[in-house]
Amino acid sequence: MDNIIIRREEKKDFRAVEELIRESFWNVYRPGCSEHLVMHRLRDDPAFIAELDFVMELDGRLIGQNMFMRTVIEADTGGEVEVLTMGPICIANDLKRQGFGKRLLDCSLEKAAEMGFGAVLFEGNIGFYGKSGFDYSRCFGIRYHDLPADADDSFFLCKELKTGYLDGVTGVYLTPQGYYVSDEEVEEFDRSFQPKQKLKLPGQIFG
Repeated sequence: MDNIIIRREEKKDFRAVEELIRESFWNVYRPGCSEHLVMHRLRDDPAFIAELDFVMELDGRLIGQNMFMRTVIEADTGGEVEVLTMGPICIANDLKRQGFGKRLLDCSLEKAAEMGFGAVLFEGNIGFYGKSGFDYSRCFGIRYHDLPADADDSFFLCKELKTGYLDGVTGVYLTPQGYYVSDEEVEEFDRSFQPKQKLKLPGQIFG
């Protein structure tokens, strides 16, 4: 896979990245998707980290992307602990389950660690992300905001980038506000893309 390049996203990539994200997430978690608008908005968010905004190319074709945002854990003892959250992250549909996603993920996590960040928390599937060192956030004593105590939290994952960074920390993770977009905003933004059929499918979480 020497014909792969992982590099910083550039302004010229913006629309192609949003189209890639839209194709990857379409009808996965809801009819249609909102992740392409989220990416569009987050680039201008103060918590966005341009140095950790990556694309992956294969033979010159843009096939993947990942990005990180600053956020915090509200510690039970008071104060805040700075951490990262991640995503959207995706690989082109025709290249999924071929190792590209893990290569992009591992590279971007390595870059985040090199920049001195201590931990990454986000929502994902342990079956995939566990292969890159993620564990359930509950194992670190971190709770997901607004989630009832008896609710399933297996979607909420954590990886320390500095060993012991979360030792002695318990608290509540806060999702950056930039990730929240309304259905109306998504509908308006989506009109600038090629029409796609929205489907309600088994396994979708929303809608």
